[in-house]
Amino acid sequence: MRIFRRLVAACTAALMVSSCSILQNVASSATSVGTNTGSAIAGLYQILKATGTIDLSNLTNLINLGKILTGANALAGATTSYADDFASALVKGSSNLVNSNNIAKVLTGLESLANMDTSALATASSFAATGSDPQVSMSSKGISDSMNAITKLLAGLE
Repeated sequence: MRIFRRLVAACTAALMVSSCSILQNVASSATSVGTNTGSAIAGLYQILKATGTIDLSNLTNLINLGKILTGANALAGATTSYADDFASALVKGSSNLVNSNNIAKVLTGLESLANMDTSALATASSFAATGSDPQVSMSSKGISDSMNAITKLLAGLE
């Protein structure tokens, strides 16, 4: 009987450690993606504010756009816990550019991006991340709509 109790206790402990590890990995992923998304939003916001446009020939801009798309896609269908961790990291990653006054607009903007065909912009961002010439323009399929949605998201920060 004592062996059975010890076996049950050991199995219970193993399950608790395993589930905590899984939850920690989910929180860690949400924090990482949220921080990267917030940082990218802040970077593009500063560019848009300074120049009035986001230059698609600039590899850093394209990489930041890709980070925003990654964040938007990560939120699509996310659990409440993931979304909460993501939102908290988004604020920190943006150095409080995203804050309690505008976070709802930003999350809505990210949600709208997740529901769009952003594949051309994502492909361009992937090329930029490898240092390749993405050869992207506003006339590329879906780029204009994606950029309009991102510009609207960034405008919500003011």
